[in-house]
Amino acid sequence: MQIDIEYLTKSYQSLQVIDIKALSIPQGQAFGLVGNNGAGKTTLFRLILDLVKTDSGSIISGGVDVSESESWKFHTGSYLGEEFLIPFLTAEEYFHFIGRTYQLDDATVEERYRDYESFFSGEVLGQQKFIRDFSTGNKRKIGIVAALIVEPEVLILDEPFANLDPTSQQRLVDILVNLKGDRSPTLLISSHDLSNVTSVCDRIAVLELGDIVMDVDTGADTLDKLESYFFN
Repeated sequence: MQIDIEYLTKSYQSLQVIDIKALSIPQGQAFGLVGNNGAGKTTLFRLILDLVKTDSGSIISGGVDVSESESWKFHTGSYLGEEFLIPFLTAEEYFHFIGRTYQLDDATVEERYRDYESFFSGEVLGQQKFIRDFSTGNKRKIGIVAALIVEPEVLILDEPFANLDPTSQQRLVDILVNLKGDRSPTLLISSHDLSNVTSVCDRIAVLELGDIVMDVDTGADTLDKLESYFFN
């Protein structure tokens, strides 16, 4: 599913946090969004998911205006943070809850989440404890996998590498790269981790004060360009 944004603005009180004239993310592209704290990355994703209302402009996902229909939701998986989780469920209960929301039977859900056992590093499945009692990193893993098991056409992940140990970060990179090869969803990732986002994404945009100030296809020199932008 392609995502098209035009003349999108969002302000909180007198502070404008998003001001994007035009942005198009083609179907099947892995799109990375980077920027410093307060740049507007999470707000942009919340707007795309219709979790907050725009002040002006439009967001079209798969040909549908996200503010006028909910049909796009069935084709979209996302994880933006712990508020997406249900703290009084176990991880397995949460996966099945998400699966039923997307009309998946329990056997399919279990088969899919068990595909990620190596990513869980033996610390999530079968633990018989509530999500609220897991570490921050394992909560993030649960949220990411819940978004993955529905096999969406659009996958949106906000800071997926945060709070993960180096081994888990590399496993997630491998998962996302393999996902691109297997199903080619439209993938939107925001991250402070320039190296990992460069490894996964076909294209990377820099957001600053709600505006896209750099938009480049990923190549051999992309990481150098990003580091030069942020560190010089």
